[in-house]
Amino acid sequence: MHEPQRADAAAHPRTVGDLGEDAVLGRILPRLRAGDAALLGAGDDAAVVAAPDGRFVVTTDLMVHGPDFRLAWSTPFELGWKAAATNLTDVAAMGARPTALVVAIAAPPSTDATVLEGIADGFREALAVLAPGAGVVGGDLSASTVLTIAVTAFGDLEGRPPVTRSGARVGDVVAHAGVRGDAARGLALLFDEARDAAGEPDADAADVLRGRHPALIAAQLAPAPPVAAGVAAALAGATAMLDVSDGLARDARRIALASGVGIDFSAAALGPDARLALAGAEDHGLLATFPPATMLPAPFERIGRVTDAAGELFVDGAPIDAVGWDPYSGWDGRAG
Repeated sequence: MHEPQRADAAAHPRTVGDLGEDAVLGRILPRLRAGDAALLGAGDDAAVVAAPDGRFVVTTDLMVHGPDFRLAWSTPFELGWKAAATNLTDVAAMGARPTALVVAIAAPPSTDATVLEGIADGFREALAVLAPGAGVVGGDLSASTVLTIAVTAFGDLEGRPPVTRSGARVGDVVAHAGVRGDAARGLALLFDEARDAAGEPDADAADVLRGRHPALIAAQLAPAPPVAAGVAAALAGATAMLDVSDGLARDARRIALASGVGIDFSAAALGPDARLALAGAEDHGLLATFPPATMLPAPFERIGRVTDAAGELFVDGAPIDAVGWDPYSGWDGRAG
């Protein structure tokens, strides 16, 4: 991931309120590409996106300053990157190939226009790395007291049935692709070491952490999930799949409930910090189940098995709670 250096606000003093919508769009849109599926990109009242399959996968997600990110910790580039990544993995979890994003941003009028340019750069680079061929085909701008980024993402099933949460079967292999617990470790570092004496997020301290723990901080602020693994899983015969955004245990229980099965994790497969692997949120890996004889596609790793204990979770046969992230439970940097 390449991130441009922070913009010098003194060199670009004009805010989005000074510039107005048309001028801001004139600075943002040239930084983006529409993607291969766009028949008509941004510029009209709506875009036109090809759907050769005759169907399309669609999902949406919000990032709001406060509960979802802190401006003192995240650069504009990281915000755009993460907003793209979190939506791309939802498409991938259905076994689809991401094709297009629609992005709406509400920002305080005092926001420097370079912030929105940085967000656009993050979107462009995340798409190029995580979902080559996909692009931004439109969106909207508005004013708000709180910076908010809303994304709608589309995907192509390419003739395959969608991989849902409800298809897991007793005896299936439980597998995971991506990191486990790194985003939670990064967030804990930010809360522990990147706040000032009053407890407020400190941008300079966050920059220091980027230098000392680059992988962990990036895992939280600009994750690089295995988006292409979604299609690979579908082609390999995955019976159920979802994006692990709220923690491995919490999201596994969603498969268990939807499929009427249980999930039994292997402690050895989860690693030395099994609790954090289960409770840590925002890694945006892919959790999937496969028939027992399946050769797992890279980078999936076997981490458990499907049992007949409907809706229940276990580690090596011992019951566990569905710990993880709940957006209404507070934002204190601690999983569980």
